[in-house]
Amino acid sequence: MEKKLLVGITGASGAVYALFFLRKLREISIPCEVIITDAGKIVIKHELEMDWRALGEYAEKIYGEREIGAPPASGSAPYLGLVIIPCSMGTLAGIATGQARNLLLRAGDVTLKEKRPLVLVVREAPLNSIHLQNMLTIAQAGGVIFPAMPGFYNRPKTLEELVEHFVERLLQFMSQFIDVKGNWKAWKGLE
Repeated sequence: MEKKLLVGITGASGAVYALFFLRKLREISIPCEVIITDAGKIVIKHELEMDWRALGEYAEKIYGEREIGAPPASGSAPYLGLVIIPCSMGTLAGIATGQARNLLLRAGDVTLKEKRPLVLVVREAPLNSIHLQNMLTIAQAGGVIFPAMPGFYNRPKTLEELVEHFVERLLQFMSQFIDVKGNWKAWKGLE
């Protein structure tokens, strides 16, 4: 059975990161499924001026957060891992405190319990002490906090170049556990 990467999209600002990430996964032939929150649907419409359903072009399946019985809710579903991009502070808090009250939070919980890669592309500023504590909790549980902090050393000339460079950095990091054929490697986050 072919393993897929699970991608979560929340209502945090930065929907463009999700779009570019999904496009790149398709370009490099890594199959994925998406879980999108209700707030994520609203932000995609507002920031990208597109309907969230258009993301189906880049994903094999899109789940809504209320589809709690969908495959991502089960540890027996063979996903490569979960990347939440962008990740809201509410989703971060829900995963950090084990609140599996919707499909995305349950998928985060399952990813940690199955010791699969969990990468949260958090998007918020400024951060309060609760946000920071939740990030520490996720890191201690084996997840990775990968903030949406684009670099400027490559001298981007457009917003697209800035986002593309960030997505390339994220994929380079992820190459630790997903090879170019989309196969899962041992996760090094829990040594």
